[in-house]
Amino acid sequence: MHTSQALPLPVGRGRALFRLAAYSLAGIVLFFVPFELGGKSTILLDHAASYLAGSQRPLAVTLVMLLIAYGALSPWFDGRWKESRVSRVFALLKLAGLALAVMYLTGAGPAVLHEKDMLPFLFDKLALTVGLIVPLGALALAFLVGFGLLELVGVLMQPVMRPVWRTPGHSAIDAVASFVGSYSVGLLITNRVFLEGKYTVREAAIIATGFSTVSAAFMVIVAKTLGLMGVWNFYFWSTLLITFAVTAITAWLPPIARMDNAGGVDDTLPPGQGRWQTALSAGCAQARQARPLPQVLAENLRDGVAMAGAVVPSILSVGLIGLVLARFTPVFDVLGLLLVPFAWLGGLAEPMAASKALAAGLAEMFLPAILLKGADPLVRYVAAVVSVGSVLFFSASIPCVLATRIPLSVRQLVVIWFQRTVLCLLLAAALGQLALKQGWLA
Repeated sequence: MHTSQALPLPVGRGRALFRLAAYSLAGIVLFFVPFELGGKSTILLDHAASYLAGSQRPLAVTLVMLLIAYGALSPWFDGRWKESRVSRVFALLKLAGLALAVMYLTGAGPAVLHEKDMLPFLFDKLALTVGLIVPLGALALAFLVGFGLLELVGVLMQPVMRPVWRTPGHSAIDAVASFVGSYSVGLLITNRVFLEGKYTVREAAIIATGFSTVSAAFMVIVAKTLGLMGVWNFYFWSTLLITFAVTAITAWLPPIARMDNAGGVDDTLPPGQGRWQTALSAGCAQARQARPLPQVLAENLRDGVAMAGAVVPSILSVGLIGLVLARFTPVFDVLGLLLVPFAWLGGLAEPMAASKALAAGLAEMFLPAILLKGADPLVRYVAAVVSVGSVLFFSASIPCVLATRIPLSVRQLVVIWFQRTVLCLLLAAALGQLALKQGWLA
């Protein structure tokens, strides 16, 4: 990038404060304030996606098919399929996703694929929704993370990061960016900081496996699938709390606890400055140097389109593989057996069925939502939390972690997934039962 393009026009402190306050408020409103439109109360992001998917379906289908085609074909044109064995596998899976989308829209293929819980559900409820919400969510995230709120929160979080999560204070920015942005962006940040020597191996592993979860836009899709949009704020904030709590626990458990912790950096406040003053200065500095809003929106939209294109074809192919395995084989029954005692301990109805569905999340994070969409409210809430809080799944996040320079093996990642799934299940079950008694989950 040329310097003339990278440097924004000078912005004074007053203008920076206005940007920080106004744009951050806009992001908060877009993501967290429900509005009632057409008899439906939900956040504006969900209203926009629902309008496109319902009232403008031909346009929505066309846009999503273009995304699927882009995501399926681009690895073959830019050579990314050659990078590793994992890249080759997922390049083929994305082509399969494109073929499945065409089969669904044309009615071709075996009749079993066109049953309502197979391709129709995968395309209409997931692929279509993801293809619309992720780019729209990327635009909304420009307000939430592009103009200083992230930096302000990061500095305020420094005192708790080291004692609770065993990571340096500046990792708070990485953590929040991963959670509200996307795992792919979060892992890029983590890998870059790790290579600069600012994270130890253990710190990088904690962040990569504990903070780099799916974005808030994906959480909207999970909530919609499981009928939780009516309690969106409770779901979002409780999931954030549980995800970070589980990360605080797994940071002290092997295999993460045994990883190399040599190197890294310490955080100190600038001389003569208090924490709030430093936080506000950091937020204003980001707001001051941020490019004009139209440029930030364009960049975020480009990233959102790229991310949606990469994920949507995999949702169709890996999702179908997972559904077929869950329906016709005992694979997830066997894996689910390991979770049955914890589902029983958490008081979930039909613990075997719930455990089988939650185990399917290792293949694709949406599978628990698909398999448990008709369950009782407590099980649906637990599935929604576990889908996000377990962080690791083979259709996307695990290949992204393996593509970094952080020395984590597949075996270690599967062990960490199991630890996170068990802890998320128990914490979500306990909080869900309290929420039912208090009427928060009605």
